[in-house]
Parts: sequence; C-alpha cells; structure tokens
Amino acid sequence: MRVLKYMVIVTGIVLVAACSNKISDKSTTNRVPVQLRVMSYNVHHCNPPSKPGLIDVDGIAKTINGQHPDLVALQEIDVETIRSGRINEAALLAEKTGMKVYFAKAIDHDGGYYGVAILSKYPVSQMKTYKLPTEMSTKGEPRVLATARISMPNGKKILFANTHLDAQKASVNRMLQMAEINRLTDLQTMPFILAGDLNARPGSPEIDLLDTKFIRTCVDCAFTIPVVNPKSTIDHIAFPRKSNFKIISHEVIPERYASDHLPVLAIVEIAP
Repeated sequence: MRVLKYMVIVTGIVLVAACSNKISDKSTTNRVPVQLRVMSYNVHHCNPPSKPGLIDVDGIAKTINGQHPDLVALQEIDVETIRSGRINEAALLAEKTGMKVYFAKAIDHDGGYYGVAILSKYPVSQMKTYKLPTEMSTKGEPRVLATARISMPNGKKILFANTHLDAQKASVNRMLQMAEINRLTDLQTMPFILAGDLNARPGSPEIDLLDTKFIRTCVDCAFTIPVVNPKSTIDHIAFPRKSNFKIISHEVIPERYASDHLPVLAIVEIAP
C-alpha cells in the first residue's frame, strides 16, 4: 500500500513537472527572436524577356526555391489570361514552392485577371485587397495593396503587404498611392512588412514619402532593373519606423533569365 501511495505521488510530481516544462517551453519560444527571409519579385507574368511568348512558371519557382524565403511578394501575376495559356500562375507558384498563397486582382486583363500575390511559408489569415488611388485624368492602370496576417513560429503575428505602384513617367499616381499606403500603415497595430515594385528610385519624391513612415532594408541599394546591366533600383522591402524589426541583410539576386526584374531578398529579425 505504501509503495502504491509512493508511486502515485511520484507520478503526480512527474506530471506537474512535465506541464511546467511545456509552459516554460512555450514562454521561452515566445521570447526567441525570429528571422524572416523576405523576397520581392516582379515576375513579368512568368515570361522570360529573352523568350517572347513563353510562359515559364518553373523558372520563377526555381528562383524562389533557390533562396528559401519565408515570405514572397510577387508582382505582375496572371490568372487565367489568354496570353499565359489560361493558367493560374499564383496557384501554380504556390504548388511548386510549397507555400500558401493569396492573389489580389488589380485589373481584369486578357480574358482573366492580373495583379499581385503573396506567398507564405507560414499560415495566413485575414487577407485583404486595398484599391489604391489613381488620378482619373492620367488614365493610369489601377493598382492595389495586398495584405495578409502571418502566424509566426513563436506564436506572434505580423502583417505582410505587397504592392506594385503606377509605372507612368509622371509621379502623380505613385505619390497618391504611397500616401494611401502611409495612411493605411498608421492604422496598423501589429508588426508590418511592405514589399513590392514601387517604380521609384531612392531619392525620388515617392521614396522620400515612403521614408517618412518606413525604414528600407537598404540605403545604398543595388540595382534591380534591367536584368542585364541594371541601372535602377525600384524594387524595395521596408517596415514602419514604429515596428520592432532589425535588418540582418539585404541583397539583389543575380538571376537574369526568368524575369525582367532581379529579385530582392532581405533577412529581418523580429524581436520577441
């Protein structure tokens, strides 16, 4: 009887200790900084510039997989357009990279849809598409901001946003669109990363406006376009100044076949 009583007591102690360890492990996990590999890539609707008319989704997927990103902001994505053979590029890229996907339509195009997409290694929720302003008189192409809530391995959540700003020479629409992104940023309460093709170089009024609210992952940025003898930096990754992020690295990936843009990869650390 004494032996049985002793065994019950020991078992209880072991169970309490196990539960305590689980709580401790969870608490410890929440205190561990998380590093994120974030990519921005304008994929030219998966059409290699050197091969007009060819759609090479595998080429884009290979480029993405080669960098092992956690989050990817994709611009110029076709979904069921005639020119891309009626395929869903967003869904195919998700399948070929093993990531979750959210496609945000900017316009109806060529019998299908055209816009931006978010790929995530981690669970996504509360996806939204925000229409960005365009001055009617410019006849500029409508643009959007796509956002998704990302559930991190340490239990925390961040917001990831992707955009592709107006490509016209005049900056009027990009300024309107950047101002709207800044306004939306002010409404966010959780950590937030923005990536995309902003069609604006460092030192331009648009990037100066971005810099009032955001910290870019590079200051003296390598060029991202064209892929051969690049001379401009228009693809950016940034986070709001109020966010608790740390920049670990930023690089432009020298992949010159799959698209007319070079992909950008930044590693950022999220404080616990």
